[in-house]
Amino acid sequence: MHVIGTVGLPGSGKGEAATVAREEGIPVVTMGDVVRQETTDRGLDPAKDHGGVARALREENGPAAIAERSLPMIDDRLEDHKAVLVDGLRSGVEVDTFEDRFGDAFTLVSIEAPFDVRAERIDARGRDAGANDGGEPLEKRDERERGFGMDDAMDRADVVIENTDSLEAFHERIRTIIREEAGESDEQETEPHQS
Repeated sequence: MHVIGTVGLPGSGKGEAATVAREEGIPVVTMGDVVRQETTDRGLDPAKDHGGVARALREENGPAAIAERSLPMIDDRLEDHKAVLVDGLRSGVEVDTFEDRFGDAFTLVSIEAPFDVRAERIDARGRDAGANDGGEPLEKRDERERGFGMDDAMDRADVVIENTDSLEAFHERIRTIIREEAGESDEQETEPHQS
């Protein structure tokens, strides 16, 4: 059993990492989906109100609320798979939640890219409402994510990927990490994990 978590600012490449995991037969639990579902359940627009609901969940249920809501989904997928990728950790508290639950079977990957590169990617994917459409500008989203403690989570990563090369190169790096981490769960580990 192994759980691979990803952390990164909006547009860094977390969704692409999740795509690679699925291609490798690794199920993905997306923490943002927990928030999107709650946003819909509250009768709000996920494209515009996602950030406010994420903040509200943490205020109402504590800073680990979203991580805790994702644990049953992770456990469910681990019943039939040797590894799971958790997409989108946002804070050191969330890292603590996964480290407490999974111990050495948890690896955190920080995916990083410069602001201008991330802004271009977000515009290209067209999923999120921008400032002109009633959504948050990227600067505000970054500020909100950092306010949750994302910098702390990124600093604690076991692996850091600077996602500035081609999409193919990024996919290959993610594929290598997934195969290494998922493969470890098949063997009795005789040596400590090295990052």
